[in-house]
Amino acid sequence: MSNNKTIKAGIIGGAGYTGGEMLRILLNHPAVEIGFVHSRSNAGQPLHKVHNDLLGETSLHFSSEINNDVDVLFLCVGHGEAKTFLQNNKIKDSIKIIDLSQDFRLKKDAVIDGMQFVYGLPEYNRDDIKQAQYIANPGCFATAIQLGILPLAKAGLLNEVHTTGITGSTGAGQKLQATSHFSWRANNIQAYKSLAHQHLNEIMQTIGSLQPEHQPLNFVPWRGDFTRGIYVTSYTSCMLDIKAAYELYHAYYSTHPFTHVSEEMIDLKQVVNTNKCMIHLEKVGDKLVVHSAIDNLLKGASGQAVQNMNLLFGLAEDAGLRFKATSF
Repeated sequence: MSNNKTIKAGIIGGAGYTGGEMLRILLNHPAVEIGFVHSRSNAGQPLHKVHNDLLGETSLHFSSEINNDVDVLFLCVGHGEAKTFLQNNKIKDSIKIIDLSQDFRLKKDAVIDGMQFVYGLPEYNRDDIKQAQYIANPGCFATAIQLGILPLAKAGLLNEVHTTGITGSTGAGQKLQATSHFSWRANNIQAYKSLAHQHLNEIMQTIGSLQPEHQPLNFVPWRGDFTRGIYVTSYTSCMLDIKAAYELYHAYYSTHPFTHVSEEMIDLKQVVNTNKCMIHLEKVGDKLVVHSAIDNLLKGASGQAVQNMNLLFGLAEDAGLRFKATSF
């Protein structure tokens, strides 16, 4: 499509964290007009009644109606709800769909009513995304872990991986849970879903496509006492020395605008409020240690979804996504 045409976007599930971040991005995107924001529970309310950071930014209201007069539809709904939504609502064939749930990420689940979803990790399959109609946006932990190990898998150098990652409270969504109360989260951490996190399936699907005879990936996630961001440390046996490892990573990500390889230790504040992934490497004995960090709501969700939209419509990949980190 022409880069001069305004893209009209619709958002399903606009009241949650990912919906709020989607609104914040799209309201300032140079090529996008928001057509409607759907929320059954908030229909008729101005957006700022739920997302008070949008006060003064827009006069839009939540709608209970679904408008097919859009070019792209973002599904910012819970896991399982995207599939139900598409089964219960007729969406015009011309509308591109980007789903932020996990419903269509695996190949065995990627087709529904003739719609074929493509896995939307640009650093892995950017060319396929450009040609797609329907995108399954990756999970947040899956994004951080995969970006840390993709170059090794592409080179056939990935051995058994051990990964630990810590995430902020927004990763659990807006619905209140026992472990999302401030009094529980503050000054506290906890492991959960050890070696059984749901994002392992999509990670192994990607790794298996790059290195078919791959080794296991052992992942222990942690709940952190902060709101945004994911910091992951992975390590694997690797024959490369540190110079060669950095050369491999710099070459792999040289054409990708959001993934940056740093030869200095990274920290979480470098990525919070951005669509970036920061990566740092260490060589300890025969182990290559890979640190990777992202903002779970941006590169791990809404920012990556807009990155995919840019690719779908032939825009610059970083359009509307150049944000400065709030590092102090």
